[in-house]
Amino acid sequence: MKGIMIQGTASDVGKSFIATAFCAIFHKLGYKVAPFKSQNMSNNSYVTLDGREIGRAQGIQAEATGTAASVYMNLILLKPKSDCTSEIVLLGKSYETLGGQAYREKFYLKGLEAIQLSLEKLSEQYDFLVMEGAGSPVEINLKDRELVNMKVAELADVPVILVADIDRGGVSASIIGTLELFSEEERSRVKGIIINKFRGDLSLFQPGVQWLEERTGIKVLGVVPYVSGHMIEGEDSLSLTERFANQNRREIDIAVVKLPYISNYTDVELFLFEEDVSIRLVSGPDEFGEPDALLIPGTRSTIHDLQQLKNSGLAQKIKPYNETGGTIIGICGGYQMLSRYLYDKAGSDTGVKGRYAEGFSILPVGTTFYHEKKTVRNKGVIHPQSGFPQFFVEGYEIHLGVTEPIVSQAVRPFIKLSDGTDGAVIDSGRVIGTYFHHIFFNYEFRTEWLNRIRKRKGLEKKQVKWLKKEKTKEYEQIARHVQNHIHMDDLLNIIQSWGK
Repeated sequence: MKGIMIQGTASDVGKSFIATAFCAIFHKLGYKVAPFKSQNMSNNSYVTLDGREIGRAQGIQAEATGTAASVYMNLILLKPKSDCTSEIVLLGKSYETLGGQAYREKFYLKGLEAIQLSLEKLSEQYDFLVMEGAGSPVEINLKDRELVNMKVAELADVPVILVADIDRGGVSASIIGTLELFSEEERSRVKGIIINKFRGDLSLFQPGVQWLEERTGIKVLGVVPYVSGHMIEGEDSLSLTERFANQNRREIDIAVVKLPYISNYTDVELFLFEEDVSIRLVSGPDEFGEPDALLIPGTRSTIHDLQQLKNSGLAQKIKPYNETGGTIIGICGGYQMLSRYLYDKAGSDTGVKGRYAEGFSILPVGTTFYHEKKTVRNKGVIHPQSGFPQFFVEGYEIHLGVTEPIVSQAVRPFIKLSDGTDGAVIDSGRVIGTYFHHIFFNYEFRTEWLNRIRKRKGLEKKQVKWLKKEKTKEYEQIARHVQNHIHMDDLLNIIQSWGK
């Protein structure tokens, strides 16, 4: 199988962005192409059509190739539950929770087997892979048993392109340092360099390009200018902080609680494309202010993060905000926090069976955690008792807990499903709890929710903004942007001549 692997000098240098662009480029050139990342560490996940869980980046890259995402495109997903442990999602299903040392000792051979299986499966369906590494490929303490960088490039036998971020500074040192820490065999696999996130006059960096090529003997395939405000969803907390921090304050102020183990924060990214809305992350009481709406997102460790909110003093801001009529929506773990109680019956959330915690008691519901995780794409209509128009909505669910009403007459369901209901609503939709990730990707509902805030503030209502077509155009635009700044003939030659 032909392919290319994108590795980076560090985390957040733009590997996923470049890989997504390459997926779209090669798809446009007529290749039957698929993305591949053997191991992802992220709480920002994607549910495939068959209800399996993979890293969000590979789901997005599959969309860019016009194909359906599968578990073989990201067979290992590590979801951090604490500073020392992560849930292992193997081939789309929860496998085990392990610490770092146990993962290296117990899981390594299992991981290698799954990687080889996935490469075989993809080779049966596709003739080209755009592969992505993780973090830095030269972490000395991890190299001997890694499952995502050079070891995988060797298993697939593909050449490597090294990506570096010039925006953070020290780009030459990061490239040279990375190459120096490779073994001779690993270094011989690196056939190109891409400088990413360049700002300013490209001609000013030409001496730098020449120096790098002379010093390394490796072709600099391109210098890609910085792209701001793109619609390609982020993968980790570094991109999350960057994307939300660069906004100016606008008429509608939405505060998003920054949870320690925040997950699926892409739930709120579409607000970045509303002209009168700004999003800010809130991690402490001093940052709370007077938001027009408060959003509590998902988390991989609900009770832990709830306790952190109480310890920080932020919880003491949320309760009076509700009592004074504030607009609140909790999604997944955020919905669970709005409960009166959280009971970890199975120990699946905290690792301690029977642990109990008091929630914010904003919704008259209770949450119980069981062993079995629910991962499913779902759809329905906004429930007629919710206080909202009955829009069609779709989303996906990834959660362990089950949340049920305690006082049925005081709460209304949010979404009517074919086999039941989802969520809870009070005060005609002022407070919403739901397990539906990407609820705001339903454009009619998002517009209605925002228009209620606009009306309250005396602002003009807006028409529905349909962004799905714009996202498709975005894949084409980033592909064109990267292609215009890459020596494509050299890249294609690297791929076609590899192994000959």
